[in-house]
Amino acid sequence: MNKLKKLVIAAGLIFSMSAFTGVTKSEAATTHKIQYGETYWKIAKGFGIPVNSLMSANNSKPLIAGQYMTLPNSPISAADEELMAKLVRAEAVGEPYAGKVAVATVILNRVKSPDFPNTVRGVIYQISNGHYAFTPVQNGQINQPADLASKRAVNEAIALMGKGNGSLFFYNPKTAVSDWIFSREVTVTIGNHRFAR
Repeated sequence: MNKLKKLVIAAGLIFSMSAFTGVTKSEAATTHKIQYGETYWKIAKGFGIPVNSLMSANNSKPLIAGQYMTLPNSPISAADEELMAKLVRAEAVGEPYAGKVAVATVILNRVKSPDFPNTVRGVIYQISNGHYAFTPVQNGQINQPADLASKRAVNEAIALMGKGNGSLFFYNPKTAVSDWIFSREVTVTIGNHRFAR
């Protein structure tokens, strides 16, 4: 009987601690103490939240250091952000930072497009006509850890959601072998990559 009592008490404590921890994390994720010099843009890209959503959640009020602001939830889960960062690293290693942001933006644009799967995971692992949409998925490079620049680029792409020129594709014109990709409207060239829709 004593052992049962101890087990019940221990289980109750564990449950209480996990509930308290969940509340703390939830509260921490919904507010942010504004630091001197911060802007909506800096905060949005730091937390991986669309800048439009951040401004809307705070009624576009001026930011005053020391005050608290609301942080809406990111539309992209932490697991999907990590997966995106791994793909960005694999696809844009050696490319300028802006190119890394543009690769992440292509993924997000595809999720929003009716022509592609509607999840980050679905877009990244998509197989079309027997081929993976992204070479690093096929050759295993997606399994390498993401670097800090790629993680930052993903957050910045999320902050930019709803802005940009709608790129759905990117390729290296020196190595691309598909005539079809060259038929797409080019939106921008960054480093060795052309982005297109």
